[in-house]
Amino acid sequence: MIRAAIVGLGRWGRSLVASVAGNSGDIVFVRGYTRTPARAEDFCRDNGVALAASYDEILRDPNIDAVVLATPHRQHEAQALAAAAARKHIFVEKPITLDLASARVVVDAADKAGVVLAVGLARRFHPSVAALRQRMQGGALGKVVAMVAQHTTSTAQFVPLDNWRAAPEEAPAGAFTAVGVHALDHMIEFAGPVREVRCVTARNYPGRSDDTTTLMLQFAGGASGLIFCSVATATNFAFTIYGTRGLAEISRADLSRLRFAPASTVAPAGRVVAPPDEVFEHAGFDTLRAELTAFAGAVRREKPYPVPISDVLHGMAVFDAIVESAKSGAIVAVSEI
Repeated sequence: MIRAAIVGLGRWGRSLVASVAGNSGDIVFVRGYTRTPARAEDFCRDNGVALAASYDEILRDPNIDAVVLATPHRQHEAQALAAAAARKHIFVEKPITLDLASARVVVDAADKAGVVLAVGLARRFHPSVAALRQRMQGGALGKVVAMVAQHTTSTAQFVPLDNWRAAPEEAPAGAFTAVGVHALDHMIEFAGPVREVRCVTARNYPGRSDDTTTLMLQFAGGASGLIFCSVATATNFAFTIYGTRGLAEISRADLSRLRFAPASTVAPAGRVVAPPDEVFEHAGFDTLRAELTAFAGAVRREKPYPVPISDVLHGMAVFDAIVESAKSGAIVAVSEI
C-alpha cells in the first residue's frame, strides 16, 4: 500500500482523496496540508487524513511514500522540486507547470532523484478513450485527417474573484488551462507532435481572466485540430477523430458515450452504402481512482505510469505557443523539446 499525502484540500484535492478512501488496496492518503486547515478539518477527520502544520513536515515524514499536488499551478514547480529533493514520489495535477522551461526542471529533478513523476491527465484512463485507442492502434480509423474537441463548464460565474483559479497568471490562455489541456493531450496521443497553433480568447463574465478559448492546430503529420473550451457556458464534452476509414466520437460530460462511424463503401451495383454506427456506453467510471491506482503501480515499479513524460513536455511546448498566440493573435510555431 502506497502511503500518500495530499497537498491542497480544495474541491479537487478532496475529490482525489475521496476517489480512493476506503476502497483501494493500492494507495491511501494518510496526511494532508492546506493553507486553510480550519476549512478542511472535518473532511480530513472523516477520511482518516492527519493534517500537517507545513509542507516541510510532510516531506520530513519517513512514513510518506508520495505526495499528490492539487495546488495552484504556479506552486507546482517549487513543490515538486522539494518533493524530489526529499525522495518522495510525485503526482501533480495538470498542468505540470505553466511553461516548458520549468516543466523540464521538474522532470530532470525527478529523474535525478529516482522518483516517479506522474501528471494528472485523468481522461486518458477512461474506458471510452481506451476503446478509441484500441481502434486507432488496430487501424480501424485509418490515417487521422482532423480532430475536433469541445470542453465546457459553467464555473466562471461561481468562482470567487479572490480565488486563485480566477487569477489571470494562473490561466494565461483563458479556459485552456482549466479544461482545454485534456483535449490537447488526447490530440497529442492520437496525432503526434503539433507544428503550429493559433489561439483566440474572450471574456464573457466580469472577472480577472478570459473564460473562453478557441484553438486551431496544425500537426506535423498533416492532421489539423480545433479545440473550443469555455468556463462560461453549460457543461459539455465532445472529442471526435476523423480518419480516412471512419470517425470516432466521445461525448457527454462524463465521456460515457462512444460512437464509431465507418466510412461509406460502394456496393457491387455502384450504390454508396453507409455502414451502421457502433455505439458503446461506459458510465460510472472513476478516472481519478484509475490514475491514482496507476501511479501507485508505477511507484511499486510494476509498470510505467501510462502518460509518457515526453507527451507532457511536448504539451508544455504547445502551451507556450498557445500563450504567445493568445497575446499576439498570430500563428506561432511550437518549439522542439
